[in-house]
Amino acid sequence: MSDVEEDIVKQILVADDEQAVRDFVERALNYAGYAVDTVGDGNEALKALENKEYDLLLTDIVMPDLDGIALSLKVSKDYPKTKILMMSGYANQRQKAYNLDALVHEVIPKPFTLDEICNKVHDAFK
Repeated sequence: MSDVEEDIVKQILVADDEQAVRDFVERALNYAGYAVDTVGDGNEALKALENKEYDLLLTDIVMPDLDGIALSLKVSKDYPKTKILMMSGYANQRQKAYNLDALVHEVIPKPFTLDEICNKVHDAFK
């Protein structure tokens, strides 16, 4: 990768229905040098993706209306260059997402620390 490519700030979209999680993740990733937009559900995420190119989608699995699994399936089809990370506090939901191994980089268990979320995002870009 050239120096110019390394200097480009990665664009991340965070989709989670919990405001506290969105705020925490946004602050953590901004501090780590990423540009972050947040939305409260999968439908809002799709609208955001129509208007801006993102390098990574970080989505909760359990959300109202359009959940993270359905969102990830749509994003992987319509925006194949966008990497996908999922997060969930529910073990059974994490297991469902593991069936999407070809589409999803990793499923991050909640709760997580600032360092953990930053490291997982960083690893997704390697």
